[in-house]
Amino acid sequence: MEMVEKVQACDVEEILALQKTAFREEAELYNDFSISPMTQTLDEIRREFREKTFLKIVEAGRIVGSVRGDCDAAGVCSIGRLVVHPDCRNRGLGRRLMGAIEACFPDARKYRLFTGNKSVRNIALYEKLGYRRVESPVSAAGAGLVFLEKSHLDS
Repeated sequence: MEMVEKVQACDVEEILALQKTAFREEAELYNDFSISPMTQTLDEIRREFREKTFLKIVEAGRIVGSVRGDCDAAGVCSIGRLVVHPDCRNRGLGRRLMGAIEACFPDARKYRLFTGNKSVRNIALYEKLGYRRVESPVSAAGAGLVFLEKSHLDS
């Protein structure tokens, strides 16, 4: 079984490429290739890397999954950009990455994340992991985000 590891600075370019590969389906689902995971630049992700904890799973010498997170002064851990290579999905990698990023912030009061309202598979995973919907703003076009939270006590 592949281990979850901390991302190194030299991995960031590969993480960005994986992110764009993994989020392609989301962009197609929403017919919007301007979503931030698709447009993030190498400089932007390098800046983000300096501010957040990034984790990865490596398989056969390539990064096949990643997630990032950080915790604010109020104890809210924000988790983002959970990505698993499309060829490696449905094997529990996303679940393992989520558990590992939560474990990086043991003093968090709660964990918070968001996904698109049409991303049924993502929402189902997060709900299986104990996350609950807290808000779901929707635009006039019907697109929107679903914000989910889990209390540390629920872990």
